[in-house]
Amino acid sequence: MPLMNFKYEKIDLKDDYEGEVIATFIQSNKNLPGQKSFLYIHGFVDYFFHPHLADQFHDHGFNFYAVELRKYGHSLLPHQHPNYCKNLEEYFEELDIVIDKIHNLDHNKITLLGHSTGGLISSLYLDHGNKKDLISSMVLNSPFLEINAPFLIRKLSIPFLKLGVMINSYANIPNALSPLYPKSLHKDHQGVWDFNLDFKPIKGFPAFFQWLLAIKGGQDAVKKGLGSTQPILLLHSSHSFLPKKWSENIHSADVVLNIEDMKKQAHHLGVNVTVEEIKEAKHDIFLSADLVRKDAFEKVFSWLDKY
Repeated sequence: MPLMNFKYEKIDLKDDYEGEVIATFIQSNKNLPGQKSFLYIHGFVDYFFHPHLADQFHDHGFNFYAVELRKYGHSLLPHQHPNYCKNLEEYFEELDIVIDKIHNLDHNKITLLGHSTGGLISSLYLDHGNKKDLISSMVLNSPFLEINAPFLIRKLSIPFLKLGVMINSYANIPNALSPLYPKSLHKDHQGVWDFNLDFKPIKGFPAFFQWLLAIKGGQDAVKKGLGSTQPILLLHSSHSFLPKKWSENIHSADVVLNIEDMKKQAHHLGVNVTVEEIKEAKHDIFLSADLVRKDAFEKVFSWLDKY
């Protein structure tokens, strides 16, 4: 169900290789004319369910918007494969549209707020998206800048993935993500948050080989160096690990990505990048414990004050 105090707008996009395509543009009902704006872009097996995030930005004088990308959340249609894409630039179409909408509504600065895969997509868009000049800055919440696997496995997997796609466009890894992280979030398990388990299932969605190749292509572009001149803030946890069974430590670490990869790739994102560690944060920093979130928000707003 849509969240209260938010307006949801369906955006019709060009048909793709699976047929009809839509995205979903979300506006907070608390937005005020002419304020600076944040646009939230979610991660993989994800969608927007963060009203507390919007409230924080409102309290500091910002308008808040979100987009649910094609084949995610409210944008996922029955004939589509969840979260599937062949190239990350497919998402640029909906970003063009929503950024234009926000600009026409507020006529002020827009900051991208990208989480995980959304952070990778945001970084690429800020570098060469059609509407990048309407973006004044970007905040990244644990961006997906490297696949969390040993170097040799990453290298050897590419020919295997390409062969798999040649045989079957929808070849996939059924259970690529551990259920321990979403269990640490959801109120019916070890977490405190409520979200739609059809949009963000505990067992996740398949990781399609073609999607993994699209991710690798985006990450390789980052490694070559992006030319963004707008200020960028990258937030990451203080530590990370890959759990094999439930542990309370899952509540205070990034158990999806490796923070060392984020730190290593951060300064390939542009010419003005600030990196901030958030002690004991989860992968989605803004779904961490109260004091951890407070620290993260303080760092974001302190950084924004400089620009």
